[in-house]
Amino acid sequence: MTRTAGRKPKAEEAVTEPGGTAAGVTVAGVTAEPEARKPDPRDSSLFVGSTEKTFQILHAFDGPHRQMPLSEIARAANLDRSAAQRLVYTLEVLGYLRRVHGTRNYALTPKLLQFSYNYLRANELIEKAFPYLLDISRSVGETTNLQELDGAEIVFVARFPGKHLVNIEFMVGSRLPAYYTASGTAILSRLSEEEREDILARTDLRPLTPYTVCDPDRLRARVREAGEKGYALLINETVMGDISVGAAITDEHGRAVAGLSISVPATRWTPEQVEQELARHVQVAAASISVHKFGSYSR
Repeated sequence: MTRTAGRKPKAEEAVTEPGGTAAGVTVAGVTAEPEARKPDPRDSSLFVGSTEKTFQILHAFDGPHRQMPLSEIARAANLDRSAAQRLVYTLEVLGYLRRVHGTRNYALTPKLLQFSYNYLRANELIEKAFPYLLDISRSVGETTNLQELDGAEIVFVARFPGKHLVNIEFMVGSRLPAYYTASGTAILSRLSEEEREDILARTDLRPLTPYTVCDPDRLRARVREAGEKGYALLINETVMGDISVGAAITDEHGRAVAGLSISVPATRWTPEQVEQELARHVQVAAASISVHKFGSYSR
């Protein structure tokens, strides 16, 4: 290849093969092939952008504000005011948003709960897990939870309060980073390494408490440990004073489909007590639910 005299080649400049085909980037005499770009599903002609914007409006209420004026909704949804106004009006007419009386604010309506109800009613896993989690809650006297993996987060799909005061921050529908929870760590231990790395890459590694483990290598290590033990034990990771132990519910191939956990306060339990007395409860329940729902359980 002939270079123009007196001109230094730029490192980022594409190299052109004979015939005009770009072969990649040349850096220090080495040509690197460009990585294949993964197609964006949003580029498909089947993707409806207006539907996405509608959900952006609804997700604007994910934050701490229960009601907001149109300008704040537009800002939170990352939409211009005109588009936000049309979508908010449509959702109001359909009954999913309402104008707060005496204000210019909008709020979600109970009609949205219909989707949650339909999901929970049709979820066979919850039906099968119910008696086991209820039995733990009654016999141990502590809160038990059933969670499913959604993206990089776990979602509480069932919660059985114990005899003592429950942390009301977590209820059905609450979400937490999978890597920061006992049940999530147990679920991850039953996935492939490729899947775990993908979830780790999509996790916002910001601490929720001063004790949240955010180092990727430490997170990987405790997922491996959970796979060896059959359960995960986490302390103060999402809420101060909380100790959680979790195990994975698996399908007939040994792949995690959900997780269950017991949450206890550090004022009544020590980590050693939880590991000695409660770890077996989540393991037995997880194994029983796996057998009950899927007909087999692989450790």
